[in-house]
Amino acid sequence: MTDSRDGQRPGKVLLGMSGGTDSSAAAFLLQDAGYEVTGVTFLFHGSDDDRTHIDDARRVADRLGIRHFVHDAREAFRHAVVDYFVHEYMAGRTPVPCTVCNNLLKWPLLCRLADREGIPLVATGHYVRICAEGGRHYVTQGVDPDKDQSFFLWGLPQETLARALFPLGTLTKAEVRRLAAGRGFRRVAEKRDSLGVCFCPGDYRPFLRRQAEAGAIRPGMFVDEEGNALGMHEGYPFYTVGQRRGLGIHLNRAVYVKAIDPQANRVTLAPLSSLERTEMSLGGWRLVCPEEVLDGSEVEVKIRYRKQLNHATVSLRADGRLHVSLREPLTGIAPGQAAVFYRGGRVLGGGIIEGNEG
Repeated sequence: MTDSRDGQRPGKVLLGMSGGTDSSAAAFLLQDAGYEVTGVTFLFHGSDDDRTHIDDARRVADRLGIRHFVHDAREAFRHAVVDYFVHEYMAGRTPVPCTVCNNLLKWPLLCRLADREGIPLVATGHYVRICAEGGRHYVTQGVDPDKDQSFFLWGLPQETLARALFPLGTLTKAEVRRLAAGRGFRRVAEKRDSLGVCFCPGDYRPFLRRQAEAGAIRPGMFVDEEGNALGMHEGYPFYTVGQRRGLGIHLNRAVYVKAIDPQANRVTLAPLSSLERTEMSLGGWRLVCPEEVLDGSEVEVKIRYRKQLNHATVSLRADGRLHVSLREPLTGIAPGQAAVFYRGGRVLGGGIIEGNEG
């Protein structure tokens, strides 16, 4: 386990433990490095009977001889994440629940609990690294390109990054599984990765229909760019900008969702070329050092976790939003999604897409 701040002596650390492979491996790696580890498992959703992940985390903690406790955050999670998730879809936007959860709930809560327990450091099993340069702390991409999770942590403030540890950032997932198995945690090593949104895995639409007000989701019209009817859709919240598959409409050409109009319950379909944009605006942004992003120099920007980086310049608008000018056009720039800035693998910051222009 390495960190650019390795000059500091190991101390007490509060580790978020989900019961999965990654946080379990983080626990014994931190312990091996000399840290006094306390584990906390958050109850974010589910019933009191749904405690498998809690039992798994407690079993690992018991084997390692570390203190472990559970924190029920279901009410806070519903307000901060679930209600947001539903609201964004009903507004015709595309939510980023994992980003919101990390930046607005999970990490602030982890830090508050650490303060309550008198623990100076906090840690998770994210596949990212952290570096300190010029008196500032930066989240940095993990060495495993398939597992790097830096995209989700652009909103963490400096006071959080200054106390954060990421023991898996220099490892691949395959290495983590081998380490866990080698330490005798074979059940943990063989656990499947969680996929999708934790509180509604798989298709989000049945969950959204249950959460929305009765009658709020109803059939409407697919139209082309001139407003001509193309067919019926199941309800505008079931579609996102850039979507091609699962539209339920059969035309003799490939079409994508270009725009969503909640008021008219209308979804505009268009060829992929019509979705190309070279500009976008961001709100709710956070930059580690505004001067290194807003000075006109080029940065790299990513608009999806799995999307490749695109070169861009960033400026501050008079209304306080960020204006992003892309070197090459991008498709699928969806209001509500996140855009994250990088340079040399370091996360410089990010924001929430409010408009796609140009």
